[in-house]
Amino acid sequence: MSDGTIDIQKERTDADQLLSLIAEGTEVLFTEGDTPVARLVPVGKRVPGLHVGAIWSAEDFDEPLPEEFWTENP
Repeated sequence: MSDGTIDIQKERTDADQLLSLIAEGTEVLFTEGDTPVARLVPVGKRVPGLHVGAIWSAEDFDEPLPEEFWTENP
């Protein structure tokens, strides 16, 4: 497992060992034989203001929905 790949059919690893690898920045790939089945990655650091203007909310976002929304069937 030194390269961050764990064959779940052959190797059992405890959570502490996995968390240590993740804390070091290692991505852990779980495989069944040669087939990848899952990947465990470190959480990235969030940078405030990185994508200014990329997300917005409509002016009426928090206004009540019209009654037709609740009563009409599509």
